Amino acid sequence: MKTPPYPHPLIAREGWPILIGALIVSILVSFWSGWASIPFWLFTLFALQFFRDPPRQACEGDFNVLSPADGRIVCVEDAHDPYAQRDAIKISVFMNVFNVHSNRSPVDGQVASIDYFPGKFFNAALDKASLENERSAMVLHTAGGHVVTAVQVAGLVAKRILCHAAQGDVLYAGQRYGFIRFGSRVDVYLPQGSRPRVAVGDKVQATSTVLAELPGSSAAPDDHAESNNA
Repeated sequence: MKTPPYPHPLIAREGWPILIGALIVSILVSFWSGWASIPFWLFTLFALQFFRDPPRQACEGDFNVLSPADGRIVCVEDAHDPYAQRDAIKISVFMNVFNVHSNRSPVDGQVASIDYFPGKFFNAALDKASLENERSAMVLHTAGGHVVTAVQVAGLVAKRILCHAAQGDVLYAGQRYGFIRFGSRVDVYLPQGSRPRVAVGDKVQATSTVLAELPGSSAAPDDHAESNNA
């Protein structure tokens, strides 16, 4: 196992304004009325757990594709990658409001493109959310010549997709590159011939879970990686 550099605190910086604001309001309302402050303190606690951002260990392996998010697998299928214009294998991770929402790079690679698409806010667990919801697609080129696409997809209550990477950036597998606020999904498009290591219904953790192995690995095609609880 390897632990990538982790330059971020345990609470995501995207949540600092919300947490600080919620804490100040909770304290002020507490001085006015203790009982009236309970909903505000509950929201503050919810925000604290939502914006947690723990460091994760990544599995060694040049061909490993790491989970870019915590959550549950809702799709493993052959699909067309509309962002890299190719046939691909698509693996989707659905995040509920209790999952960590920090997004990580699934592979070592250089960012070839990042495209933002405005859209709707269907339930992110639905297949149509992939192409109809608001989303941000990042196409990565690996040193081995593979193309991997990671798509941040907004959900029913998600109102902000944050992508901190830029075209030309070189990311390492497990590197934090974005965040989605409140319920969402991440779609990963892989080259044909990749070997999925998860199945629909599996719970996965960002960086710690191997979603698949890229073509060129010597692992047996029917191996199945052990999933981790979120």
